[in-house]
Amino acid sequence: MDPSQDSAAPPSPPAQSGGSFGIPARLAFASIVIIASLAVVPSCWYTRSSLSILHQVPEGHVGVYWKGGALLKTITEPGFHLKMPLVTQYEPVLVTLQTDQVRDIPCGTKGGVMINFEKIEVVNKLKKEYVYETLLSYGVNYDNTWIYDKIHHEINQFCSSHSLQQVYIDVFDQIDEKMKDALQCDCTKYAPGIEILSVRVTKPIIPERIRRNYEQMEEERTKVLISIERQKLKKTATVSNILREQKLKEKENAMELQEIENQMFIAHQKCRADADFYSAMKEAEANKMKLTPEFLELKFIEAIANNTKIFFGHKVPDMVLDQRLLVGNFLENVSQQVHGERQMKSDDNA
Repeated sequence: MDPSQDSAAPPSPPAQSGGSFGIPARLAFASIVIIASLAVVPSCWYTRSSLSILHQVPEGHVGVYWKGGALLKTITEPGFHLKMPLVTQYEPVLVTLQTDQVRDIPCGTKGGVMINFEKIEVVNKLKKEYVYETLLSYGVNYDNTWIYDKIHHEINQFCSSHSLQQVYIDVFDQIDEKMKDALQCDCTKYAPGIEILSVRVTKPIIPERIRRNYEQMEEERTKVLISIERQKLKKTATVSNILREQKLKEKENAMELQEIENQMFIAHQKCRADADFYSAMKEAEANKMKLTPEFLELKFIEAIANNTKIFFGHKVPDMVLDQRLLVGNFLENVSQQVHGERQMKSDDNA
């Protein structure tokens, strides 16, 4: 070997891949690529929430955060907030009223008829103080477990224990409350942060043939009800006529009784008047028989004796005597008149 070859210069290093750019250029190029990718990346919420630094929590929501896939206890109120990009993920969670619509729920009744509930609406609310516990146990889609899946289960349980007549007609108005109570019972036990406010169940879709039968039954029932109401009206009218005639009879009887009482009162008053007249006549006859000169003189003397005034003077005896003469003349006339009347009566009797 030629010794001169050992002292030869070492070969030049190979060219770097990527051209003549160094390490700083590579970092700049990587930054440009990242920015460009952010500009063209689809508007996926998860991607934007991971890469963004500033984020906004809308009103009616709270912000929840994950770091490396682990749920953080940090809960933020509505407004603007900061987070670490790529490291911390964020999602807003609704804590006001929301309505979940559960659609197309098939179920079989007790008799084996398949029906379908087209839509059931569940009004619910997640309590703010239970956000962390609820998401930790059931995730962001907690309503899938406790509302959507649960309503399917409860509807099937209800249908399997009731007949089609009960589900479609008899107890349909009770399904709302039964579903609400069933959902709230399990949520209170296993997920206390979920509050079920109301459940609205639409009329289920039943087979067309059975639906026509129900319509015919309803028509017949309506006809029967109309007939019953007509009979009630006729019965009411008949009863009203009977009551009216009864009242008229009562009024007529009352008038007859009043007429009899009036006649009895008139007869009684007439008898009483006749008795008074007879008594007055007899009293007059008795008084006339009392008018004798001796009786009148006695009454005159009693009247003079009852006088409390005493007069003194030489004229008094004359006055008394004059009065006695007057009275004597009067008594004489009366005696003659009475004697004449007695004489006339005796002549008539003869």
